[in-house]
Amino acid sequence: MNKQPIYLKPNVVIEPLFDRWYAWSHLISPATAAMNITGRHMKIMNSYIQAPQIHAAAIKNPKMLGGPFMDYNGGRVEDVKQLRDNTMQQQAPMIALSEALKELDKMLKANARGYSLDTLYEKVPDMLKGYVELVYDLNNNATYRVFEQLLYKSPYYNTDSQSIALWITENDDRPFVLSTPRLDEPGVLHLNLPFKSRAIDELARMKRTPQTLEYITNLLEIPADQQELFNTFFTETEPQPYRKYEGDKIRMRYFGHACILVETKDVSILVDPLISYYGYHHEVDRFSDVDLPDMIDYVLITHNHQDHVLFETLLPLRHKIKNIVVPRGGSGSLQDPSLKLMFQAIGFKNVVEIGELENIVFGDCTITGIPFMGEHCDLNIQSKMCHHVQVGEFSMLFVADSCNIEPRLYEHIQKETGDVDIVFLGMECDGAPLTWLYGPLLSDELPRDKDSSRRLAGSNFERGKALVDVFNPQEVYVYAMGMEPWLKFISSIQYTDESNPIVASNKLIEDCRKAGRVSERLYGEKELLYSKEREAVTI
Repeated sequence: MNKQPIYLKPNVVIEPLFDRWYAWSHLISPATAAMNITGRHMKIMNSYIQAPQIHAAAIKNPKMLGGPFMDYNGGRVEDVKQLRDNTMQQQAPMIALSEALKELDKMLKANARGYSLDTLYEKVPDMLKGYVELVYDLNNNATYRVFEQLLYKSPYYNTDSQSIALWITENDDRPFVLSTPRLDEPGVLHLNLPFKSRAIDELARMKRTPQTLEYITNLLEIPADQQELFNTFFTETEPQPYRKYEGDKIRMRYFGHACILVETKDVSILVDPLISYYGYHHEVDRFSDVDLPDMIDYVLITHNHQDHVLFETLLPLRHKIKNIVVPRGGSGSLQDPSLKLMFQAIGFKNVVEIGELENIVFGDCTITGIPFMGEHCDLNIQSKMCHHVQVGEFSMLFVADSCNIEPRLYEHIQKETGDVDIVFLGMECDGAPLTWLYGPLLSDELPRDKDSSRRLAGSNFERGKALVDVFNPQEVYVYAMGMEPWLKFISSIQYTDESNPIVASNKLIEDCRKAGRVSERLYGEKELLYSKEREAVTI
């Protein structure tokens, strides 16, 4: 075998899968994974098998983009049947866990009347005994919490479901991935690797550090009949070197959606990584993984949604990340799985939880957790956090998709942080309904009118303006809109000039400019340079 050092091509996708479905955070924590297997995967597969042409028609309708419709144009029904049958057999314990969680919920609704819950433990499904605690809220509404750490150590956390698919992307045209399993197809190599495998790090590292084909072939245990395909993922061409920032300012680079890289000559901070691939012709300028440092000091995660916790970006970056900062969660509620436990389970080191108004201090930089309201359909979810980042005297506020429902909150926060220099604010103010993301976790169907009223929506103009007015920034950037073409596969967003988020964000940008603030809606790429000393601003 050729012993010439080679590189992984820059446009090779390392796609994470769970039972051949696109992997995201709710497919890691055992309880949410069980509910998604039955409430999402099995439902979609059964629906497709029964009526494939309905799915084919829905996929062609732009209004249905992002819905529970499989994208195989009505074909491959037998392959889907085989995947369903394999799932029923291999995931039998998880299917049983899902049914037990639903049974527990119904039992509490039927029996908990405000009296002691002690006698109800004997009614807990046997497979859940020792994994749940029964509790009331202060209004005597009964629920339960799971001992999530124990579930990770139980047979219900089985990494055999995890794998990666390797393939080469040539453009941004990629179908929505959350409703269609990844069946076998030409040009795609499937490897049964748990996400914690260090072999993934070694493969990803080869984008910049060459290795021999023999080394990586043996490490990944590539079957002989797949060797020819595997060879096509590599090149002898040395990649474009990363140029470390050595200036005396703060450099910020926008990578698309909510992904911002903050760099000084001493430190690098990457917020909500979602990175485009490089190496193919594209019409929209963008930074890519070739523009990331060799080592990233801190990765900041704002909240546990698929477009902010993207394994496809995070797993290949894992070997570069010194610390990953996540919102403090882990309350044990089904809808709010612990991000810390999840990242640790899939092989990340130095996972740091940050609470509201808690600080991480290093050098002349301070990261402060800022409360994050809304965008979670009124569910009690703690795993969400905005970030205030101060370098020297210069400060930035990454608000992500926080919906400023109660402006008084940020008035209180401003008393602690003071004014900020820059605000990054998400304004996807329509948002999908509750069931789009959390539907599989519900025991009972939610009426459509209630579902439509509870949405994954960020701030509109009025709420965004109220937030800006409180923090008095010099510059305001609207981001996290899911607009870039390389995000369509995960966001399913298609705007027109008349779309409510575009109209609302245009209005905010105009209002900011009238007040003398620099403001724009970010798209593609953007680079900004700032002094560490705060300049006085007059509005």
